[in-house]
Amino acid sequence: MSTADELQTTINDLIHPDKGILAADESAPTIAKRFSAIGVQSTEASRREYRSLIFSTPDLGEHISGVILFEETLGQLSLDDVPIPKLLESRGIVPGIKVDAGKGPLVNAPGDEITFGLDGLGSRLEHYKALGARFAKWRSVFHVSDTLPSHQAIEANAEVLARYAAECQALGIVPIVEPEVLIDGDHPIERTAEVSENVLNRVFGALHRHHVRYEWMVLKPSMVTPGKDADKASPEQIAAATLRVFRRSVPAAVPGIMFLSGGQSPEESTANLNAMNSLGSQPWELSFSYGRALQEPAQKAWAGERSNAEKTQAALKKRAHLNGLARSGSYSPALEHED
Repeated sequence: MSTADELQTTINDLIHPDKGILAADESAPTIAKRFSAIGVQSTEASRREYRSLIFSTPDLGEHISGVILFEETLGQLSLDDVPIPKLLESRGIVPGIKVDAGKGPLVNAPGDEITFGLDGLGSRLEHYKALGARFAKWRSVFHVSDTLPSHQAIEANAEVLARYAAECQALGIVPIVEPEVLIDGDHPIERTAEVSENVLNRVFGALHRHHVRYEWMVLKPSMVTPGKDADKASPEQIAAATLRVFRRSVPAAVPGIMFLSGGQSPEESTANLNAMNSLGSQPWELSFSYGRALQEPAQKAWAGERSNAEKTQAALKKRAHLNGLARSGSYSPALEHED
């Protein structure tokens, strides 16, 4: 299969009606925090058990088209001793991999951060592909205040995202481009919209310079919301603000926009996605790539006990189903209370 055929096949498998992506790529410190909240120690064995349980959820592929894995998980065996990528593929789910190496302060840009990981990326991608990964993800973050993010931070992170995406496509791996405008702060929705539009315009400018084919990438952005310490906005306000920004900034050639939940509760992220899809057809598929917003109920149900496997899987399947309904604007908050 040619590189172009590989990329198109993966796009076709990822961008699917009623489906979205499960982000299970938490770093070791992040999953340790999530496990601590449910009284579970994070070890290689506990992480393997939990992730094996959720990936084995019956009929998970009805509403999940792909899973983003952490490097450790990509090489692990399930509880039934099946390689995790093969377990996912057997359920019609595309395995993917987080490839950035985390973030840190951007020199001479106080308050801003840059994402690391370009060194040796090509060889790592080849290794991940051999293990079964067909798409990748890279996250850059943008802090919001009256002065942040700086022009320097926007340009630097846009360039890194574009270089990563170009490396992926050259090897037949679909890149998920994740420019996350952070929710931290008390800024109003109008400030988020201003920053989001600026970031997206710069990111797509950089992607264009690096000859990244929009048709063979996925965008994973934040929704346009107020800062978490500001007055809340309704799903309808968030949907209108988000689509206004995206119509100005995202080329129609991009096949899918898979939103991150970014600190929203499971219910909020589903309601907001539903509100967007209730506004009618858009140039792109509007879907989800949620981590905590999909997994939080499952983690609480599991609580570190393998005997809770059925409850764990039921909790994940319910959230996947509800977000699948939101893909077509068919979700209702009343469904949260149904078994």
